[in-house]
Amino acid sequence: MNHQTQIGIVGAGPAGLILSHLLRLEGIDSVVLESRSREEIESTVRAGVLEQGTVDLLVHMGLGARMIREGAVHHGIHLRFAGYTHRIDFATHADGRAITVYAQHEVIKDLVAARLATGGKILFGAKCTGVIGADGSKPTVCFTHEGREQTLHCDFIAGCDGYHGVARPAIAAAGRSDYVRIYPFGWFGILVEAPPSSDELIYAYHERGFALVSTRSPVLQRMYFQCDPKDNVDNWSDDRIWAELHTRLETKDGWKPITGKIIQKNIVGIRSFVTEPMQHGRLFLAGDAAHIVPPTGAKGLNLAAADVRVLSRGLVEFYRSGRTSTLDGYSATALRRVWRAEHFSWWMTSMLHRFPDGDKFQQRLQLSQLDYVCSSPAAAKTLAENYVGLAIG
Repeated sequence: MNHQTQIGIVGAGPAGLILSHLLRLEGIDSVVLESRSREEIESTVRAGVLEQGTVDLLVHMGLGARMIREGAVHHGIHLRFAGYTHRIDFATHADGRAITVYAQHEVIKDLVAARLATGGKILFGAKCTGVIGADGSKPTVCFTHEGREQTLHCDFIAGCDGYHGVARPAIAAAGRSDYVRIYPFGWFGILVEAPPSSDELIYAYHERGFALVSTRSPVLQRMYFQCDPKDNVDNWSDDRIWAELHTRLETKDGWKPITGKIIQKNIVGIRSFVTEPMQHGRLFLAGDAAHIVPPTGAKGLNLAAADVRVLSRGLVEFYRSGRTSTLDGYSATALRRVWRAEHFSWWMTSMLHRFPDGDKFQQRLQLSQLDYVCSSPAAAKTLAENYVGLAIG
């Protein structure tokens, strides 16, 4: 079976769904192909720290009502080390901009519901098998859906299908450069039924390793601690987890996290990845298909939104005037923000984590860096303005 559309979007993650909405606002047709079920993409709990620009974009698209109602606006973050907590104030150091904590799966729910309500076409369970003809005027996505092999013929294809998708491999290895850094540690994450332990996120440096206190809702907390990426969640009883978090988060004033029932445990590896260029012919990559950042900087979803904001502008320009200047420059424009976010995420990760080969000298350097960030207005401003999101591109 053959299908036709203007923009074929592979992947119903934040990048693909936001792009589909932005195009609809401009009268441009798209079809979204997603290999997973709607239930699966809406129930996968992932981080959701939204930059000011991402929040503004969702509001602009008319999709911000529930986010504004249920999301938690944070005007700073806490850095904790040597037993003390230091607050980085966004009002002072980031011109009053803020971040909103609103889980990614909630963003997905809002995007899917609104897209379907406006007649948008999302094919769930559509397993894409390849992208062909990206060099031509009618590139095609091949996929299977409901047991049948099918094709989607497009003017352009947006590859928003993540690191393991089919879009990036459609750009021959000889035509792209991949930049990778694998970190020698992972994050052990827990989801806890308990009210927030802190009004704002806590990033903690400890001699035993990094820890993070976040939140997902008024009744759900998300916490992490640095671990061996090859560890197994079965090695960690609830009591052992809480003991480790208490140790890494302890303060001189006796602060302790609010405990509760742990309803989810998982271990994720930490890596950095960028592919260049993010386009080939009429195929454009966005989101995790093009880049991955360590979660320390809270940039993943925000980079996806920034990518498709630039891409949508180029597509609108093409359909309105036939010009391709913005599309031609898509990769260069997007990569400016990507590499800035990669550096910031690497910097936060390097400052806050214990490295297996790190000696006491490196530990003292990390403590000195943390002290400088918390005592120098210039250093605090660098952290704050990167954290809430720079206006690049």
